[in-house]
Amino acid sequence: MRLLGNIIWLLLGGFVTAIEYFTASIPLFLSIIGIPFGIQIVKIGILQLWPFGVEIEKKEDITSGCLYSIVNILWFIFAGIPIFLSHIFFGILLAITIIGIPFSKQHFKLAGLALSPFGKELRYPQSTIL
Repeated sequence: MRLLGNIIWLLLGGFVTAIEYFTASIPLFLSIIGIPFGIQIVKIGILQLWPFGVEIEKKEDITSGCLYSIVNILWFIFAGIPIFLSHIFFGILLAITIIGIPFSKQHFKLAGLALSPFGKELRYPQSTIL
């Protein structure tokens, strides 16, 4: 069932939001300091392509908390708001129909991740396809 959900997800906004994340990661890769953050954004972009069955958890790394906060603020200002708004748009659009409600829930879950992606960890199930 996850496979079918993920395939339909691509057509119902997943591909568009993945492109937004990949586009937002390009400026981060242009500097040495931004490369680790660009990698995190690419991971989340891949999550946009195949989100069903993936859990988002907060990292328990105490040493990087201040760094995550600073980068999340910068992300929020420069890239988080447009991606958040696209998730909200697709979520509201899909919530209109009964069939679109599971996909709407995914968009609303990922909207929170769009606002502050750093300091989060993605946990994939044993079988990521099925």
